[in-house]
Amino acid sequence: MSDSTRTRHDRTHWLYLAVIVAVVAGVLVGWLAPGVAQSFAPLGTIFVNLIKMMIAPVIFCTIVLGIGSVRAATTVGKVGGLALGYFLVMSTIALGIGLVVGNLLQPGTGLSIAKSTKAGHDLADKAHSAGGTWDFIQNIVPSTLLSSLTAGNVLQALFVALLVGFAVQAMGTAGEPIVRGVALLQKLVFRILVMILWLAPVGAFGAIANVVGKTGLDAVVKLGTLMIAFYLTCLVFVFGVLGVLLWAVSRVSIFKLVRYLAREYLLIVATSSSESALPRLIAKMDHLGVERTTVGVVVPTGYSFNLDGTAIYLTMASLFIAEAMGKPLSIGEQVGLLLFMIVASKGAAGVTGAGLATLAGGLQSHRPELLDGVGVIVGIDRFMSEARALTNFSGNAAATVLIGTWTKTVDVDRVREVLDRKLPFDERTMVDDDHGTPGAPLTQEAEATDLVKA
Repeated sequence: MSDSTRTRHDRTHWLYLAVIVAVVAGVLVGWLAPGVAQSFAPLGTIFVNLIKMMIAPVIFCTIVLGIGSVRAATTVGKVGGLALGYFLVMSTIALGIGLVVGNLLQPGTGLSIAKSTKAGHDLADKAHSAGGTWDFIQNIVPSTLLSSLTAGNVLQALFVALLVGFAVQAMGTAGEPIVRGVALLQKLVFRILVMILWLAPVGAFGAIANVVGKTGLDAVVKLGTLMIAFYLTCLVFVFGVLGVLLWAVSRVSIFKLVRYLAREYLLIVATSSSESALPRLIAKMDHLGVERTTVGVVVPTGYSFNLDGTAIYLTMASLFIAEAMGKPLSIGEQVGLLLFMIVASKGAAGVTGAGLATLAGGLQSHRPELLDGVGVIVGIDRFMSEARALTNFSGNAAATVLIGTWTKTVDVDRVREVLDRKLPFDERTMVDDDHGTPGAPLTQEAEATDLVKA
């Protein structure tokens, strides 16, 4: 790598240092001037909306390029089926871990919490407004072909991208111009995304200042036991369960993978949303050496179905509320209630604050007398949602590598080189031309780069 390339690459470090400074400044402003801090809330909202604006185009381009460039349509079906089966198993494991830790620590025992009926019922109504299973399935199909790219629904964008990808694939050589056009569109989309990411410090400041201004530092201190227990449980799941599985199947170190995704983790902490890092996760998994077909199917699907952090949160929060109100759940009630919540969380995946809303909806359906206790969780939910988002994100990153290994759609040698920092991710374009699609021809830009290297 030339000195000029290294200089341009290193320049992005200032962006993420600025994000850290912005987060610290947001905490200080929220603590010292809560009234003023809350007025900065729109900054965080605008930044997250800008990121969400790019999710559908990124998914569309990635999937169409992946499917349109492979010959066997069964490859996509195999990846999708394996992904859904894996997501179901891992959600169950996360559920079990949350139950075990919650019952061992019992963080809510001995507490006397104030009731907040309005908060609980409002959140329950929000969860029910998301609809049931059939409404969720029905909403996967968009009203028009183009609305899937504008509605902000990840699964609608995934559904249409699959249709277009298979159609282009069926066209054979006649569809090659379309593939090249989508490849150019993908470069444009990622260029826009890079521009938006330079606003991350502003968005981080607004989001953090607002939440600290609303809750104050006391909310974190009073419920510190629950938060620490939840964070530790998420760490055990990521580095214990996912780490062992990733090494056993793919011989990939979870520590190196986490290091590779460090900037995405920082972005998630700043916005408290894993969606803000979805486009970058797609780009980085592609760069890592996983074929675009696998990345395009696993990552977007995982964002709706692979919610390991949410599963752990639902179990521990339910046990905490029940114990704090002096009405503990029996083992049978725990399993029944929380299995219901895992299913319900899929339908509320696209709803802001889905974890809290699903918690309230599940309690109202199974133990209505516990619904009032949801109010005490509201104050720290923002801080717990960061751990949820980080765990969900880690689960989807690991799932992409694992499923790529099982379906033999990952370049193992490239994975090692990338994780060993021998092939750095290009922060300027976020797009690779020389891999990710089996048999894909190099573009003129990539060919020129290879000639220079030679």
